[in-house]
Amino acid sequence: MAASSNPTVRKRRLGAELRRLRQASGLKSTEVAERLMVSQPKISHMETGRRAASARDVRDLCALYGVTDRQVIDALMEMARESGQQGWWHAYGDIPQSVYIGLETDAASIHSYEPMAIPAFLQTPAYADAVIGETVPLLTTEQAATRLRVRLRRQHRIYDPARPLRLWVVLDESALRRVVGSRDIMREQLEHLHALSAEPHITVQVLPYAVGAHPGLSGQFSVLRFADSSQAGVVYLERFTSDLYLEKPSDVQHYSVMYAHIQAQALDPDSTLLLITDAIKSYLEVTNRP
Repeated sequence: MAASSNPTVRKRRLGAELRRLRQASGLKSTEVAERLMVSQPKISHMETGRRAASARDVRDLCALYGVTDRQVIDALMEMARESGQQGWWHAYGDIPQSVYIGLETDAASIHSYEPMAIPAFLQTPAYADAVIGETVPLLTTEQAATRLRVRLRRQHRIYDPARPLRLWVVLDESALRRVVGSRDIMREQLEHLHALSAEPHITVQVLPYAVGAHPGLSGQFSVLRFADSSQAGVVYLERFTSDLYLEKPSDVQHYSVMYAHIQAQALDPDSTLLLITDAIKSYLEVTNRP
């Protein structure tokens, strides 16, 4: 999906513009909510892109902020109408990570640290199926199948010839050693990871056990950047029931520095390939053992 038609991105862009107009008017979000007789969280959620603003919302806000340029108002109202559309992922029903999927669809680059498993973009179907089935309790067969289809559909983003995603991944060594599904599935997964590492737009590094303590011990995180310079980066923290999205420039900078430290401590890409090769051999040895 092109950036111009991505509803998640359109909501974020519209929200940023509405926030800029409010700040220029000198009004606080609580004052806006009071004057329009709506809740303050509604104003906040529209400005952060977590909630779609309707054309009527835009009209009322522009009137309150003193915006009189008809061309500006019409452009914002059109953006509101576009942000109300649905992305491809909505066809799969109520799925987790829908906000994140919208963001990654439009991201120009993602820097991801994964301490426990191979990231979704680089998973084989068998590995992805095992991860979903073994980590999410009480899923029905139909729900698991839907999640698998969505996960594999998301991978199209790294194969887009017109707009390939620039992906940096730092894996903890435990992601290579932990047996997910079976040893055969792990061998296939690591062979797939090895092959993808050769792609010019994908960089994989492994953080070996020997490093000891490091800035990533607190858990998984990803830093998403966008080609549109008007969009700040986003830090994504995946959690079991409620994901977190950090957009304050100071937060994005903090996690970017953390990632730089993790990258510096990880093996370089060539040494990483050697370690992946050794891990593949270890699964082959066990598989072939009489």
